[in-house]
Amino acid sequence: MRRWVLVSAGLAPLALIGGWSLAATRQRSAYDPVRDTISALAAHGASDRWIMTAGLAILGLCHLATAAGLVEARLSGRVLLAAGGVATAAVAALPEPNAAHVPAATVGFVALALWPAVSRVPGRSVAVVATGVLLVLLGWLSVELGHGDLLGLSERLLAGAESLWPLVVALTLWRNDDPAHSSHAPSAIAERSPDQRVG
Repeated sequence: MRRWVLVSAGLAPLALIGGWSLAATRQRSAYDPVRDTISALAAHGASDRWIMTAGLAILGLCHLATAAGLVEARLSGRVLLAAGGVATAAVAALPEPNAAHVPAATVGFVALALWPAVSRVPGRSVAVVATGVLLVLLGWLSVELGHGDLLGLSERLLAGAESLWPLVVALTLWRNDDPAHSSHAPSAIAERSPDQRVG
């Protein structure tokens, strides 16, 4: 695995979670992270909106970099991860109340929920489970968008999980590829499906 993928995958959750944590403390008006969305922190009229805007932009770029370097994943999965990165960058560039903000966010959430199962890394079964969990969280967010009081919480759980999964994949692949960390590295490589072993 390309070692710099660990950097891009590790920076992604830091940019997102650090961004929403810092931006929330800068709001002059009342802000409730359980009820209010992440996008509200970057919306026109928010205090120091550049903080969350930068966090989202960095997150999108990190996903693009990870998709470019994660050669162990199937190409279709990498394309979905990259699409999620582009959509996330678009969310940063199109703050609320821009009409394109919600469609961009929707594309990003869906692409980032589906890419684990399509990529089949770090293993087919665990990747499918990851997508299943992310789709459940996406479903919860959809319900909250309609009439829920936990919109901010559901969005943070989904966005946070989606930002962390590339790091989980990168760390697992790095551990499997490094003989110093796993005495079973050769067998782990052998167990991968043929399309995973071909870069």
